[in-house]
Amino acid sequence: MDKPQPWREKLYIIILQTDTVAGRRFDSALLLIILTSLIIVVLDSIESIHRDYAGLLAGIEWGFTAIFAIEYLLRLYCSPKPLRYAFSFFGLVDLLAILPGIIALYYADAQYLLIIRIIRMLRIFRVLKLGPHLKQANYLLSALAGSRQKITVFLLGVSTLVTVFGTLMYVIEGPEHGFTSIPTGIYWAIVTLTTVGFGDIVPRTPMGQVLSSLVMITGYSIIAVPTGIFTAELANAMRGERLQHDCPVCRKNNHEHGAAYCSRCSNALFRKVE
Repeated sequence: MDKPQPWREKLYIIILQTDTVAGRRFDSALLLIILTSLIIVVLDSIESIHRDYAGLLAGIEWGFTAIFAIEYLLRLYCSPKPLRYAFSFFGLVDLLAILPGIIALYYADAQYLLIIRIIRMLRIFRVLKLGPHLKQANYLLSALAGSRQKITVFLLGVSTLVTVFGTLMYVIEGPEHGFTSIPTGIYWAIVTLTTVGFGDIVPRTPMGQVLSSLVMITGYSIIAVPTGIFTAELANAMRGERLQHDCPVCRKNNHEHGAAYCSRCSNALFRKVE
């Protein structure tokens, strides 16, 4: 006869194991409960539904909060290393799924923060065995790392431009036309340069309109720069044609395939053998 499994081991297999029938069923049921909970939160934000069914929806939501609290405690109980789980990504997300319900006791609108439970839907990657596909995110991380310095320089340049344009507009238009301070002028410059154009502050004088036109043209000229930088780095990362070799001068650690000189400082990547 098989030796009976202790309760803790059974819970471990059901709750924390995804490669067993019981584990997959538990995760599937959990995903369904999470999805239902999100639907309830969304419905409760609709005024007509909240007015007629606020009490019922609150009761249902408290039921979901109790389920998630019990699940979190069971995960701590059956985990071999409870602290490691508690401070892991999924452990923190599981905790955040409970906290808004408790905060709502003191601040009613905090219940809408329960929408953060949508992050728990990431468990679907474990249920459907899609974990290996997440490795493709390494391309994005590599592209972000490779374009970090270029985008930083770009943002510094844009910050300088909006500060100059905002100050000029404050001087030209003045408080009587809504530009009550330099920060307000900078806000206008950012909204105009990014082609958002809220229209809450507009120039009234001919000189201000000329400057506004210049800012708009400049915005169209530079708005695609960061996208181009990131796209180029992403293409390089996906091709896998980066030479992993530290530049002896600036220490840049990846270069174009077959490169003999550093693209950053123009120094030779390899010393000639005499």
